[in-house]
Amino acid sequence: MQNTPRGMRLHIGIFGKRNVGKSFILNSLTNQNISIVSDVAGTTTDPVEKAMELLPVGPVLFVDTAGIDDEGKLGEMRVQKTMKILDRTDLAIIVSEGSCWNKFEKELYEEFTKRDIPVIPVFNKSDLGIINDENITEIKNLKLNPIITSAKNFEGINDLKKEIIKLAPDEILNTPSIVSDLVPAGEMAVLVVPIDLEAPKGRLILPQIQTIRDLLDNDSVSLVVKERELKDALSMLNKPPHLVITDSQAFLKVSADVPREVKLTSFSILFARFKGDLSEFVRGATSIDSLKPGDRILVCESCTHHAIGDDIGRVKIPRWLTQYVGGKLEFEHYAGHDFPENILDYKLIIHCGACMTNRREILSRIMRSKEAGVPITNYGLAIAYSLGIFERALEPFPLAKQIYEESRQGKI
Repeated sequence: MQNTPRGMRLHIGIFGKRNVGKSFILNSLTNQNISIVSDVAGTTTDPVEKAMELLPVGPVLFVDTAGIDDEGKLGEMRVQKTMKILDRTDLAIIVSEGSCWNKFEKELYEEFTKRDIPVIPVFNKSDLGIINDENITEIKNLKLNPIITSAKNFEGINDLKKEIIKLAPDEILNTPSIVSDLVPAGEMAVLVVPIDLEAPKGRLILPQIQTIRDLLDNDSVSLVVKERELKDALSMLNKPPHLVITDSQAFLKVSADVPREVKLTSFSILFARFKGDLSEFVRGATSIDSLKPGDRILVCESCTHHAIGDDIGRVKIPRWLTQYVGGKLEFEHYAGHDFPENILDYKLIIHCGACMTNRREILSRIMRSKEAGVPITNYGLAIAYSLGIFERALEPFPLAKQIYEESRQGKI
């Protein structure tokens, strides 16, 4: 369970003002001294993360944050880091001292409500006897269940765990499939896995591993080959595979080697729906036709790997899009959890497959792009579009293909 990738864990953010006991709450939930605790306000500066198993939810990631009321220049920077955690929070715990529910708590609650994120209000330090019944009633009127704790004495922590389990989003308890809904049990999927300079030595990359596991869990058959061996491997089969999945970088060669009647897509496109919103990414890809030389493109990666000379996000995608547009485009790159505050100057956002982050963060970025009116897509879809094989890559996804066709006809 400890090997579960962070992007597959339920992200539980712990928020509140300084010195209300957020770090005590984290330490009590995990039964470990993860965060430093003291009576000095502002002890927690950077977000502190702890991965653990919380049954029956499964793998979770707790994130302790700096006080939302921090002051001064450094305090403002800490608050900015805290606010970034909202983008990847699946479930929020708002901690206050006693039963305080004032400006900061209300603003946090309103922001989480706007994002459709479940909230658990926790009134800590009950051992000090400062619980206000009127504030408790106010919270209950919001249809929230206030949890009263004394984290220092481990009181109320089991009630908090029960509430976390109760409010855990359904998609966490019932994890959506990556590909198994596309390949029936007993049928075969061929996975094309190039081994290049960016491939980690001695192992496959995370999307490939997760896709194989999803197929095995569904009792489907998986055949893994490199792109150079694909054609020979297909000729050895006594019947065509149900689906071929390729690394997006090998789309052109694989498309040429796979018979037209066999469905084809890429790992990145599978993850466009698994970690994001495939329909919205498809709409975003169609905006490539409206790009003009000089336009600014934002490229986002969820990991911070060391880029090589022929990096997909920094070299290959810019090259293919430049060739498609017929003129130079301006590309800017962001990695990890960094995302620009102002995205209005970009004509398109292209995101990686997001294997290293959770779905909530990608949906938050999609929401921001929609609010700003900036189209967003992902690596696999942008590559397929620029290489002229977009429709074929969408054949396994009838609804997404219909959205593309309607977009081309000007219906949406």
